[in-house]
Order: sequence, then structure tokens, then C-alpha cells
Amino acid sequence: MTVNNIRDYMQPGRRAHLVGIGGVSMAPLAEVLHGAGMVITGSDRQESAAVTHLRSLGIQVTIGHLPESVRGADCVIRTAAVHDDNPEIAAAHAAGIPVFERAQAWGAIMRDYRNALCISGTHGKTTTTSMCTHIIMAAGLDPTVMIGGTLPLLGSGHRVGHGDTIILESCEYCNSFLSFFPTIAVILNIEADHLDFFKDLEDVEHSFRAFADRVPAGGLIVANCEDANTMATLAGETRPMLTFGVERGDVHAANLVFDHGFGQFDVLYHDACYAHVKLSVPGLHNVKNALAAAAAAIALAVPGQAVERGLRDFRLPGRRFEYKGEYNGARIYDDYAHHPGELAALLDTAATLGYRRIICAFQPHTYSRTHELFDDFVKVLRQPDVTLLAEIYAARETNTLGISSRDLAEQIPGSVYCPTLDDVTAALRRLAQPGDLILTVGAGDIYTAGEQLLHGTH
Repeated sequence: MTVNNIRDYMQPGRRAHLVGIGGVSMAPLAEVLHGAGMVITGSDRQESAAVTHLRSLGIQVTIGHLPESVRGADCVIRTAAVHDDNPEIAAAHAAGIPVFERAQAWGAIMRDYRNALCISGTHGKTTTTSMCTHIIMAAGLDPTVMIGGTLPLLGSGHRVGHGDTIILESCEYCNSFLSFFPTIAVILNIEADHLDFFKDLEDVEHSFRAFADRVPAGGLIVANCEDANTMATLAGETRPMLTFGVERGDVHAANLVFDHGFGQFDVLYHDACYAHVKLSVPGLHNVKNALAAAAAAIALAVPGQAVERGLRDFRLPGRRFEYKGEYNGARIYDDYAHHPGELAALLDTAATLGYRRIICAFQPHTYSRTHELFDDFVKVLRQPDVTLLAEIYAARETNTLGISSRDLAEQIPGSVYCPTLDDVTAALRRLAQPGDLILTVGAGDIYTAGEQLLHGTH
């Protein structure tokens, strides 16, 4: 069947069935479409708080993927994790019901907003999207928000507002962000990542350029002028551009000082002071994220006072340098970092905080990333005083490369290979001493090793 534009189906009274409806970006999608007058049904593998919330709105959710669930739907929307062999997707195809991707639905939604702020980049997307949310809510703009993590301010990763601004974390994986229609496109940085999908850095850059090129004539690109790959990607771009950076750019910092790792600085816009920022999150990388958020605020004509208030009150989403507790005098933090660039930023920040030792328990994420960026991982993981290496978290992959975390450990002097997460916990229990900083790091389930240390019985 030839599938028409998804907007043809996103009309009041029409029924959309969402497969994986409890997911981090599917649940808010369901809520937004329901609020727009569509009939929404959905399915998920298990009960969750998101499913309970959706049911409270009158949305019918089935546990399990049953072919009959799609019967009578005008269209089906799925997450990236749901493939054609899913019983509901197969049934939709057999019945001639059009199947759309989640990103396509969000893209269609944002076309109804005057301001569509899309934050992209290899690193810092979740944090910067969260900072933008704080700022824009401080300005009273009542935004709709979709973030890839839980923001304490919202108590979730999303918000359904009634203003004319939508803020979306915009991921490059599988070219999802190429279904979006940004009026303001933020590019934080560009590095080789998601190499199970992209061929190489050039392929990544090609997608980011295509994303920037989706900005309309009256829109704006906000770009990090201190990131060489970003600037190379945007070479020859004719759309209006607002640049940011720590030391240079249309928006940059002045009088930057750190107090126990926490940045304070003036935000200059065309060399005039726009705002004075005092961050409650540590590290130079968060100064960069804050400058990107400030530049986005300038693009939206938000006053500097809202930037000051929003960033002053900003707290990191879960799994972003998240304090978990104390064990034997050592403080335990958890972080989602899973790329060498993110790891370096995290460890550089940790080094400024005055701990006796830094103990890093790292779980690589995907075989392809570990293989392609092997030397970079080795280099950065030599920085901590002690490095523990959990086995690679497979995520969506099978190990066709024959690679293991043991290979990393062999290249990192003094590191310890831990085949299981129980082994990680046991090693942390042996190592922890007063004054130590323990970091559990990775995009998989490494955080459970720290939680077991704090709450386990053995």
C-alpha cells in the first residue's frame, strides 16, 4: 500500500494504535495525540507507571502484542525497537493499515507549533534539552517537552503544555531527527557514534547537515563554533546561524570561574552582558551546555532573567552524575556516559571535585561502538585511579566481532575485568574507602552494581 503523509491520519476522531506505548517518547506522544482529539489505543510488554497514567486519561492499553489489537485502527505508530516481525505490525501490514515511526509522528506534531526547538548533538542532548525546559518555563511560555530522561522539574521526561513552543531532544540514531521540522535547530557537537547504523564520521556529518537543512528560511541554526566537526558540517550553510562557545561565538562566556567544579560566568551576546549564570551542576561540559541553552533562549527572545532563574534551579536528569549514596565513606555517583568524549568530560569534571581517588566502573555499550572507538576508550579509561570493566552491554546487537571488555582491560594498566555485575559490586565493596569517588558509568544496567553495593545483603 502507498502510505500517505502521516498528517492525513492525525486528525480528530481518527484512531491511532501505538505499539510500545509506555516508552519514554511514546507515552507523551499518546498524551499529545489524545489531547488533540484522536482516539488512541496502544500496547506494551508490561505494566508501568506510564501505562497506568495513560489509562487514567481514558486511553486503552493492552499488555502483550496481539494481532487483533490493531483491528479498526486508521494507522499504527511504533517505536524504533519494534520491527516488522512484531505480531501487531505484521497484522497491520496484512490489513493494509499504514505503519509510521514515532519520529514521524513527533515531526507532524511540531509543525503545529510556532517555535519548534530541536536539540541535537553526539553529547549533551538530554542535559541541554532539560536546561532549555527550565529556562522556557521560567519565562512562562508553557512549552510541550520531550526529553530522553527524567527531569526532576517535571517528574518525568515529558510535558504537555498549551503554549506555542515545543522542545524536543533530537537523536541522530537511525536518522530519527530527519523526520523533524525544527524552526530552531541546535547542534552541540558532532562525533563518530552509533556506528552500527552510520558508516563513519562523514556519514554522521551528512545526516547532521541534512538536519540543519530542515530549518525553514525564517528559522535559525544554533551551532557550537568551537567544535570543528560541527563547523565543517555547516560549511557553506546559507540559513541564519547563531554560534556559541566558551571563549568565542555570538554567545560566549566571560569571567568564568569554578567553585568546587561549579561554573559561574557572564553570558555575552554580541559582547553585551545578557545574563549572569551560576550553575548547580559541575563541569566545563555543563558550561558549554548552558551556553547552548542560553543561545536557544536568545533565539526565542527570552529575557536574560529567565535564563538566570532557569539555570540556577536546574538539576541534572536521572543518570547524569546522579548521587546514589555513600558506602564505607565513599560517595557513589551514576552517569549515562557511553562514548569516549562523554567519559572524558565526566572524568575531567570528577578530577576537579577534590576526592582522594576516583574509582570508575564502566560498562561499554554495544560491541560496534567498543570496536570502532577501542583506542579512544583505552586512552580515557586510563585516567581514573582504578578502572573496573564490566562486560559489554549488548543492547540491540549480537557479538559478531568477538570483542570483550577483557580486551580493554588488557590495555589499561591496573584495571580489573569483571565478567558480571555481581563481580563489579564485589570489587567496589573491596575497594571503597573514605574520601573515594565511585562512578558507575554506561548506558546499560551498570547502575545496578552501585545500587547493590548500597542496598545489597551480600
